[in-house]
Amino acid sequence: MTALFDQGPPPPCPHPFNLAAHVLGRANAVPDKIALAVLGLAEADCWSYARLKAAVLGTATGLLQAGLRPGDRVLMRLGNTVEFPIAYLGAIAAGLVPIPTSSQLTAPEVTGILATTTPAMILRAQGVACPETDLPILDEAALAALRERPPAAYAMGDPERLAYIIYTSGTSGSARAVGHAHRAIWARQMMFQGWYGLRADDRLCHAGAFNWTYTLGTGLMDPWTIGATALIPAPDVTPDQIPLLLKRHDATIFAAAPGVYRKLLKPGERLLLPHLRHGLSAGEKLSDAIRQHWQEATGTAIHEAYGMSECSTFISGSPDHPAAPGTLGRPQTGRRVAILGESGPVATGAPGTIAIHRSDPGLMLGYLGAPEATAEKYQGEWFLTGDQGAMDESGQISYLGRADDMMNAGGYRVSPLEVEAVLNSHPGITQCAVTDIEVKEDARLIMAFYTGPEPLASATLDAFARDRLAAYKCPRGFFHVAALPTGANGKLLRRALRPIYEARHDQA
Repeated sequence: MTALFDQGPPPPCPHPFNLAAHVLGRANAVPDKIALAVLGLAEADCWSYARLKAAVLGTATGLLQAGLRPGDRVLMRLGNTVEFPIAYLGAIAAGLVPIPTSSQLTAPEVTGILATTTPAMILRAQGVACPETDLPILDEAALAALRERPPAAYAMGDPERLAYIIYTSGTSGSARAVGHAHRAIWARQMMFQGWYGLRADDRLCHAGAFNWTYTLGTGLMDPWTIGATALIPAPDVTPDQIPLLLKRHDATIFAAAPGVYRKLLKPGERLLLPHLRHGLSAGEKLSDAIRQHWQEATGTAIHEAYGMSECSTFISGSPDHPAAPGTLGRPQTGRRVAILGESGPVATGAPGTIAIHRSDPGLMLGYLGAPEATAEKYQGEWFLTGDQGAMDESGQISYLGRADDMMNAGGYRVSPLEVEAVLNSHPGITQCAVTDIEVKEDARLIMAFYTGPEPLASATLDAFARDRLAAYKCPRGFFHVAALPTGANGKLLRRALRPIYEARHDQA
């Protein structure tokens, strides 16, 4: 058998279509229902569906009255506030193309974005970096005032037209502008049962910031599409306070990156969340240890999903079909996924590149202004993710790491996840990350970096690893650190390990 899994064709996207109209399609039926609650420790800022829709369509009117025209691009330099999703949907409702960006980008980084995307306007919050420009700028106060404008009509049209642009870190080391069509939101309904187990009566709490695309999709737009309630912790809420808010606001589903789950869990401590059905995880590989500790603490499972900026999530476990141990799960209904080698799908069980069929409605239109980079991502009818995996006969897919994270040890390719899983099981290690480092020309060695209560003897860790791994997979050095390098949303940055090694090596 070959490693190809076809879950049947997705439902066709309607025509004409507008992404924002689809997201708010239930608003008229449940105008008084709470669509969004921003959870503070003292009180919650609640938005009904009627209020949310009015704010979105009023913003759409205001943007058009400011001189923008359908098809114009709008750069979003906004913070972690409700203004972010309102402006995003308002722009799309008006037929504009929003460009959501991280508020942590520096002015030089934004300069590159301006050059690539050529926006007609910038929406900017105070304190968010932005270079000097002649472009018109709407500050957050002016943007909030647009909510009171009369509602605009949705700009309906071809579902294949450009709806929004997001940025992703490319394998080349430079960020890419990813263009997505309006149909991308239509594809997300395959996640509702294929990952979330989402129902209209759910209260889904996402721990991420408003201006993170994981939060924007899973935490906001998907619950609104089905008529559920989205719960978002206020910016000043700390991870240790989230369990209290989950209990106080009767959350039924909790979504977060693995790093957030890690911060919530304390050894031996139970989390009493009587209404919670399960958790959701995406953004990076979820460790078996976190999964097990969450199950012990809450009595609920975490369902993991795999995806990317170019196609969101398309492989997952779900309440109806939990992932087999050690796997990501299987392709969602409506997806066609394969594990590819150089000449097409490999045999089941064999490693290869995870690929999704180019007909998937959630797949990007392409990298903006980079047709060659876009073409490089395709192998015939397949879009190549760049991630390594293996598929069993039932379609369950094991994740073997990113192609560019794969290590080379004496000619052997080694997944860092395999080594990290072993070291993370050591009782003295809280979290571990490994990478191969060029210690001299043409000589790369695997090095391990770990956090824990205290440094451990290298000989002890070496023996522990050698008892559980082939010799060529074992790290040649072990470095105790106060914290591992992570991005803004807790994602491990293996590429940032080399400077730690160099600093320690120079001190030796």
